[in-house]
Amino acid sequence: MSILESELIKYRRTLMQKLTVIAPLFFVLQASLQKFFMPAGYFRPWQLITSLVFNWWPVIFLPLGVALSAVLADSQERKAGGYRGLRSRNIPPAYIWASKAAAMAIYSFTAAAVLLVSTALAGLITAKGGVPWGKIISACLVLWVASLPLIPIQLCAAAWKGMFSSMAVGFTGMMSGVFAAQKSYWFVNPWSWGTRMMCPVIGVHPNGTLLTKSSPLWDPSVLPIGLALSLAAFIVITAVTALWFSGKEVK
Repeated sequence: MSILESELIKYRRTLMQKLTVIAPLFFVLQASLQKFFMPAGYFRPWQLITSLVFNWWPVIFLPLGVALSAVLADSQERKAGGYRGLRSRNIPPAYIWASKAAAMAIYSFTAAAVLLVSTALAGLITAKGGVPWGKIISACLVLWVASLPLIPIQLCAAAWKGMFSSMAVGFTGMMSGVFAAQKSYWFVNPWSWGTRMMCPVIGVHPNGTLLTKSSPLWDPSVLPIGLALSLAAFIVITAVTALWFSGKEVK
């Protein structure tokens, strides 16, 4: 816990902390700008708000956001001597790695909480009717869990080859995730899990359109599968990459 606490302190007042808040607030800004161009007295259905937010977030913001956060976390160590200071202490390297993944998971949860508030605010600006809290809270929690396995993957890519490697992996995952989310083999691609689970939760197709009533993507059985896969993959991938980090030479 002390290692985790030090990791959280390390990222205070950094771009990573700011990114956690600024990225979800994009939807409030987008709704505010749209309000200027909407006819007087016109309000959008809440379904349009939730379908926009919870399609863009797993498709674009999660893969690229986690990739950038991993780059920022790794750059902190590179600036401080490339992990030499941490590795010189009497702390198992696997603990250091696991604490970094856990710290990023906490920041990801914070982003999900800000997204929840941002979605509600965006709807209050441009939508009519009561806030669908149940749907919004469920979507934010599901997407947070779905983001977990991406953390150790992106951390490994950043620690291995730096910014280009992490962003390339994130961009490739973003593109492949949208395609795989529509297929029967969606479960083999971690970047598709959040997008696929938003289909029954929000009723939005991976391409951003609303699902038709007859669409097979409404199938709710993907939720327990996706959540279990996300949690299991986070634990396994963190453990495997921690072993890799333990054997990695520090230059």
